[in-house]
Amino acid sequence: MVSRFSVSSVALVLFLLSGSVAAQSLPLPTTLEDFFQPGTQPNTLTDALIGGTGCTTCHAGFDTETAPYDHWQVSIMAQATRDPLFYACLAVAEQDAEFVGDLCIRCHSPIGWLDGNSTPTDGSALTGISEFDGVTCHFCHRMVDPVYQPGESPADDAGILALIAPPVLDQHSGQYIVDPEDRRRGPFDLVPFFGFHEWRKSPYHQKSSMCGTCHDVSNPAFLKDGDDYVLTDVDEAHPTHNRYDEFPIERTFSEWAMSDFALGPIDMGGRFGGNLTEVSTCQDCHMPDTSGYACTFTGSAIFRDDLPQHNFNGSHTWVLDAIMNLDLTLELYPEPAYMNPVQLDQAKDRNRDMLALASDMELTQQGSQLNVRIINQTGHKLPSGYPEGRRMWLNVKYYDSLGTLIAERGHYDFSTADLTTSDTKVYEAKLGVDAAMAATTGLPEGPTFHFALNNKYYKDNRIPPRGFTNAAFEAIQAAPVAYTYVDGVYWDDTLYDLPAGTDSAEVTLYYQTASKEYITFLRDANITNDAGEILHEQWELLDKGPPVVMDSATIVFAGLDFSRGDCNQDGMYDISDAVFHLAALFVAGTTPDCADACDTNDDGALNIADPVYSISYLFLMAAPPADPFPACGPDPTRTDSLGCPLTGCP
Repeated sequence: MVSRFSVSSVALVLFLLSGSVAAQSLPLPTTLEDFFQPGTQPNTLTDALIGGTGCTTCHAGFDTETAPYDHWQVSIMAQATRDPLFYACLAVAEQDAEFVGDLCIRCHSPIGWLDGNSTPTDGSALTGISEFDGVTCHFCHRMVDPVYQPGESPADDAGILALIAPPVLDQHSGQYIVDPEDRRRGPFDLVPFFGFHEWRKSPYHQKSSMCGTCHDVSNPAFLKDGDDYVLTDVDEAHPTHNRYDEFPIERTFSEWAMSDFALGPIDMGGRFGGNLTEVSTCQDCHMPDTSGYACTFTGSAIFRDDLPQHNFNGSHTWVLDAIMNLDLTLELYPEPAYMNPVQLDQAKDRNRDMLALASDMELTQQGSQLNVRIINQTGHKLPSGYPEGRRMWLNVKYYDSLGTLIAERGHYDFSTADLTTSDTKVYEAKLGVDAAMAATTGLPEGPTFHFALNNKYYKDNRIPPRGFTNAAFEAIQAAPVAYTYVDGVYWDDTLYDLPAGTDSAEVTLYYQTASKEYITFLRDANITNDAGEILHEQWELLDKGPPVVMDSATIVFAGLDFSRGDCNQDGMYDISDAVFHLAALFVAGTTPDCADACDTNDDGALNIADPVYSISYLFLMAAPPADPFPACGPDPTRTDSLGCPLTGCP
C-alpha cells in the first residue's frame, strides 16, 4: 500500500538486524500508519461533536435517579481523558513505541481524536472541555452500526457506511463510525413528536457490539504468527485489521461473546439492579433499566419502565477521587470536570456494589483443609478489562477457639500496599515480552508492564464466565495461561491447609485497580514528563489505592483434632514435638501416651519415621494431614509395639 508516513528502509534494516541496537532501540520507530484503524477519520465530520455540558439543559438536574447526565458525569467514561492512570500509562507507552498513543486517545478522547488533536500522540494537543469530556453523550449517540441491517438501521446509515474506506469489518480498538451530521440515535422511536434535535431509532445502541468498539483492544503493531506475535513491517497498516490477528490487550467483549449471556437472557434475579431480572447484554448490567424520564421537559417526554440508567458502573473508586483532586487544582488538565461531590460518592458506592455483585464465595471444609470457591457472576472474565496491575486475591485469617488470630494467608499491608502473594491465590493476567522482543527492545525476557511492547501472556488465571470452553476462549486469544479450567466451569477452587489450633477462618476476596508495583513502575519508568509522579502522589494521598472487598465469609470447622502432631500435648504444633518424639524413642521413661499424636505418618507404629515426617511438614508451615481413616476409630484388638490401639481400618 502507499504509506502516508515514511521510514528509511536503511534505518529499518539496521533496526531489525543490528545486534548492537538492543540497548538503544526504544522507542520502536513505529509511525501513525502502524496504528491506523478503519472507521471515521479525523477532520471528516460536517457537524462537530460537543461535550457533555452541551446536554445539561435537557438531561441534567431534574431527577437524581434517572437524569442521564448526572450519572454519566461521575463515571470513568466521562472522565476517561482526565484519568491520571491513563496519562501515566500513555507516557511510558510513548517512550516505548512512537505514535502508539494514537491507539489510546481514539477511545479515551474520541472527540479530541476526531478533531485531529491526537497528534502529538502524547495527548499534549488535546484542548477544550469537549475533548476532555471523555466518552461523551454526543459521541455515543452519533455512533453508527458498521453492519447495516435493512429495515432496522436508520436509512441514513447506508450512505454513511458507503463512504467508509476501508470498511469496518471487525469493530474493535476504537474502529468507530460516527454520523458526520448531528443526527442523534438511541434505542427508542421518538419520531415524529420529538422536535428538540434530529433523532434516529437505532437497535445498535442496545447491542454489546457497540461496547466492544472500545472494550476489545488489540495492538496492530503485531501480527499473529502461529502461537507467536511478531512486529509488522514498520510504516505499514496491519494487513487484516482483524482483532484476532493482532496481539490481545483486552478481550472483555470477546469473553462476553463466548459466554452463555451472549446466547440470550439469563435470569440473575435482578442481581445487577434495575427492572430486569434477566440480563444478556453489557447494557443490561452496566446501564440497568429503570422507571422515569430521560428529559427535563417531562410534560413532553415519555415515562418509561425501560429507561437505561447511564451509570456505567465498573470498579473505579480512588481514581475518581484523584481526578477530582487534580481537577480542582487544574494540575493535570486545563478543563474542569464539574463533578458533583455528592454524586461522586454515590458513583463510588455503585462501583463497590458492582464489585460485590460480580462474584459469590462458598466456603467448605474438606477434612483438615478449607476450600474457597469463587463464582464468577459476570458475563466476562473476573476480573476483566485492561490487565496491567489489576488483580483480585484471597485473604484467609485463621482463629483459635478464643478468637485469637493464629495465622494469615494473602496478607495485605494497608500502610505500605505490599501484598504477600506466595501463600495465596491471586487472580490476574501477566503480560510480557518473548525472547524475540527482548532481543529487539533490550528488555529482559518475561513479564513486564510495557504494554505497548508486550507480545506474550505469561499468566492468566482469571475466572471465566458461564459457557466457558477452552476451545472457544483459545479462538478469541483468551485461553487460561499457566492455569487450567475445565470446560463449563465459571468458578475456581483453592484449598488451604488448616494450621494447628484452628477453630474458624475468615476469608475475604479483594479487588485492586492497580498494584503498588504497577504504580511504582509508571513513576520510575517515566523519563519524559511528570505524569507518573502526579499519579504516584495521588495514589499516596488516597491511601495507596486501597483494595475493595468483593466477598467476605466466615466458617467454623467441625470435628478437627489437632492433637495429631502435637506429640508433647502442649497445645501447639512446633519443633518441640519432633524433639519430644525423638527423646521418646531413645530415652527410657519418656514414651508418649497412646493418643496417636505422634504417629504422624499413620503407619500404625511409633518410630523414627514419625518425627522425620513431622519435621518435613514444619518446614512447610502446615500441620500433618488429618487421619486418613477418621471414621474408622481405634480398634482395641490391634495395637502397635507400645501397646497403643490402632484404627479399625486396614
